[in-house]
Amino acid sequence: LQLLDQFVAGKVKQYSLTLIEGWTFAQIMAAIRNNGHIVQTSKTGNTQLMQDLGAGEQSPEGLFFPDTYHFPGKTTDVEFLRNAYARMQKILDEEWQHRADGLPYASSYEALILASLVEKETGLNDERPMIAGVFIRRLQKGMPLQTDPTIIYALDDRFDGNVRKGDMDIDSPYNTYLHTGLPPTPIAIAGRASIHAALHPDNGSALYFVAKGGGAHHFSDTLSEHNKAVAKYQLGNHANE
Repeated sequence: LQLLDQFVAGKVKQYSLTLIEGWTFAQIMAAIRNNGHIVQTSKTGNTQLMQDLGAGEQSPEGLFFPDTYHFPGKTTDVEFLRNAYARMQKILDEEWQHRADGLPYASSYEALILASLVEKETGLNDERPMIAGVFIRRLQKGMPLQTDPTIIYALDDRFDGNVRKGDMDIDSPYNTYLHTGLPPTPIAIAGRASIHAALHPDNGSALYFVAKGGGAHHFSDTLSEHNKAVAKYQLGNHANE
């Protein structure tokens, strides 16, 4: 009778899995496969998966909210992903409803793409709106975004830890050195802070930034100033722009 009471009360053993900000879909699926309490059912490719999730997007990249999810044993991978997808849609919609004016997005999905770039560029909360501001001003001016995380994403398994000058010529729609505008999809899952930053960028005038160590960046308004910052902080190495 006590066991039946627990079933009725929903008191079943819960397991958990955390999706980390900045993870790609491949990393999410690897974590799901390595979790012994999630049943693997999705084997027919991303198109079928998106249909199973009831999602309108063609690519699963970036569509799952990074958080810790609790679930009972024998939960399927599709059920787990459906929860993470629904949570992302809810938060994205909430943030979209309160976005700043004058943003160059045709949809909330485009905002999510830019949020993923912000997520990969900085882990500092106070820098997120500044990074977003640089990207948005570049979009508005028709300048290429020139962000290294998109090159790393395009390289995929070929990335060895260093972005080289020759990598800037990679033939990919994700190459933001060759192509203006946003990449076709997000490149990672973005947390709420990055989504908020993409929808509430700073009102500065910087068009460039370069890593200066410790996870922080130096922001510049002009190319001349940026080149000086590169020389100072990168010692002749390729800089993230």
